[in-house]
Amino acid sequence: MTAADAAAPGALIEIAVPVEGELVEPVFELFERHGGGAVLETRVRGPESGYDHPRPETWVRTYLPAHDAEARLRVEIGLWHLGQIHPLPAAIVRELAEANWAEAWKAHYTPQRVGPFLVIPSWLEDDGVAADAAARVIRLDPGMAFGTGQHPTTRLCLEALAERVQPGDRVLDVGIGSGILAIGAGLLGAGAVVGVDIDPQAAATARANAAANGVDVDARAGSLDARAEAPAAAPFDVVVANLLAPTVIELAGGLSAATRPGGVLITSGILAEQADDVAAALTAAGFAAPAVRVDGDWVALVAARGGHGG
Repeated sequence: MTAADAAAPGALIEIAVPVEGELVEPVFELFERHGGGAVLETRVRGPESGYDHPRPETWVRTYLPAHDAEARLRVEIGLWHLGQIHPLPAAIVRELAEANWAEAWKAHYTPQRVGPFLVIPSWLEDDGVAADAAARVIRLDPGMAFGTGQHPTTRLCLEALAERVQPGDRVLDVGIGSGILAIGAGLLGAGAVVGVDIDPQAAATARANAAANGVDVDARAGSLDARAEAPAAAPFDVVVANLLAPTVIELAGGLSAATRPGGVLITSGILAEQADDVAAALTAAGFAAPAVRVDGDWVALVAARGGHGG
């Protein structure tokens, strides 16, 4: 029997890396895309740690099923490649029982204000959290899916949705993840929200989160083509795709086909140095030159299909 076979059902592996400065973003992205999501923890070390002045220390963590050797290998290979570009401290790996995993994951999430939204972990009490009555509250349990409101790409997309979604709009979320963007669209008054994700677990998580927020989201497992089976099939008024730059480039034609003439595409998961290549692919697929939104090293592109505004 292998170690993986012997792992208790529900046991998870925590992989944690202490990072600084420019390394925070790529490690966070690696964990969100190839691990089980990512969480940030920032501590301040004082004189008791040997420093005369307080010094911030940032850790990025991900959690993987203990039996999933393939996922752990993907993360370890990714960390190795990052280490070839810039030296990385060694990752700290430990196994957690299922009960400990739940508390370890939840401990790192706090309410996030993003544009008109207040993203609140579902396990926090209401008292003192949603004091801003004007905020549209999204209660979220990310599970093992992408989308927590902490990453700049998620914030960029939520902010752009708040500016673009009109009551009654049909909205498509490609790569729905936790459902945070689809839920945001629903809270903004979208008439129909459809989401697709190649990960069936993500689609299930999105459905559960949408129901918990009182939002009707048709989340389905599959590729971009899966939305053609949805009741509110293409073309959509607003399409949002928080993916990776190469994936956006590959899907540019399909994203265009899913967007009505004059409708708008909001896409992120794009590093600043990748923006020109993604913009070129979108314009070649029939979108107008996109507007660029920036958050640190990350950008979102907002582009109307055709020449009909948006």
